[in-house]
Amino acid sequence: MAAASACLPAPATLRAQRRSDAAMPVRMAVGGQAGLCYLPLTVALGLGFFREEGLDIRVVDYAGGAFALQALQEGTADVCCGAFDHVVRQQLRGMPYRSLVLLGRAPQLTLATSLRHGPKALSGFKGMRVGVTAPGSSTQFLASLWLNQAGVSSEDVSFVGVGVGSAAVAALRQGRVHALCLPDPVITLLEHRGEVRLLVDTRTLKSSAEIFDGTMPAACLYAPQVYVQRHSSEVQALVNAMVRALTWLQTASAADLARVVPAPYLLGNRGAYLAAFQNARETFSPDGLMPDDGPATAARVLAQLQADVVPARLALDKTFSNDWARQSRQQFKL
Repeated sequence: MAAASACLPAPATLRAQRRSDAAMPVRMAVGGQAGLCYLPLTVALGLGFFREEGLDIRVVDYAGGAFALQALQEGTADVCCGAFDHVVRQQLRGMPYRSLVLLGRAPQLTLATSLRHGPKALSGFKGMRVGVTAPGSSTQFLASLWLNQAGVSSEDVSFVGVGVGSAAVAALRQGRVHALCLPDPVITLLEHRGEVRLLVDTRTLKSSAEIFDGTMPAACLYAPQVYVQRHSSEVQALVNAMVRALTWLQTASAADLARVVPAPYLLGNRGAYLAAFQNARETFSPDGLMPDDGPATAARVLAQLQADVVPARLALDKTFSNDWARQSRQQFKL
């Protein structure tokens, strides 16, 4: 199958940008790039879509979304590839961030317990250690939400940062954690080897919609509002590259992915990675647009765990914009 990027020729304006002597530098933080939920970023980097937009992307990969957000807050990153719930949570703290383009229409997270060391149900988690990407990340937030719904408070468990790769697998196998709340490919790898019991699974649109009672926006590219206002050209270029990557993923074959995904991300099991991708392919946004019910769903989910969240008081229209993605689709005639 021909690479899907072949149907996305760069328009004249982008060819002119490529002839420019100096590319526009953009510092990007990401919380666990090897996670399948951030595959669009890996595609955009691997296929040179950012470069073709005249951008010099400098990615710093952190163990989890909380650390990536911290880099943004400290000014060591310009934009962040992370979960949309961070954008909403930061608005509550008076920090205006905005989602530029949506990558995922479901979290792609699974809460799974070790068949050897873990409990059989959410109600049995008291005193357990739960592996998450990093403390304070969306993996911890959603694990806390699901446990809370089962009558287990966050204080009843210990959350341990394990990242998104081989270290997470080792932590579960060695009994250092009793459960994991992570994105693929880790969960599919352990599932194929019969090592985990799945308790909550948001890796498909159907399962995610049933759990959250609506479309739960997940991975996105977001930035501080001040950056958006001062760097409009860079923002549109970033979104252009991501929309091209999302379009490419709609028809990408196993061979296409093999050329783009770095070997370490496969965790030594190419088959499991490809199976995880096929299972979750539909959850990647086809167009980069925020679904109509997405922000409200995210706010409602936050309110279930945080008593101070009143969805009606949130300015959800300020947490995202579809204008850039629409312009990209028009520009590339998608």
